[in-house]
Amino acid sequence: MKTLSIDIRKADPHDAEAIAGVHHDAWVGAYAGLIPHTALNSMLSRRGVQWWEKAIRRAASVLVVEIDGDVVGYATLGRNRAHDLPQDGEIYELYLLPEYQGIGLGTRLFKAARDRLKAHGLSGLVVWALEDNEGARAFYEGAGGRDVAEGVEIFD
Repeated sequence: MKTLSIDIRKADPHDAEAIAGVHHDAWVGAYAGLIPHTALNSMLSRRGVQWWEKAIRRAASVLVVEIDGDVVGYATLGRNRAHDLPQDGEIYELYLLPEYQGIGLGTRLFKAARDRLKAHGLSGLVVWALEDNEGARAFYEGAGGRDVAEGVEIFD
């Protein structure tokens, strides 16, 4: 029997390539059919390795979840960008490789992100999800989230 190690930690620049891969695969899995193909490909092409290296270096809070040293998910978080909402924190993104979804890693990563926001003195948090992304909505509702605001995102 093999024992796997699962760690959640702050990302560093050497994780950029793995995060870019998770970002690509998770977004294709989550948004193919929800976001028009051309717009999705354009969004994906902007988030390569160099983009992630810069994001990690410029003090963006990026957490990774790794299994036996392989990055299989990430979360980005910080101050709430929707100033008309009362929550202080925001989880900007939380994604796992599709093959690692549904086994509890997202819940662990969400908790770690929530704890990190609290540790930085940010109370409450906001997460945005596309209305048609039923998987994301179910995940956040299962974590106690509720629909409190709507925004408009135009693709293409």
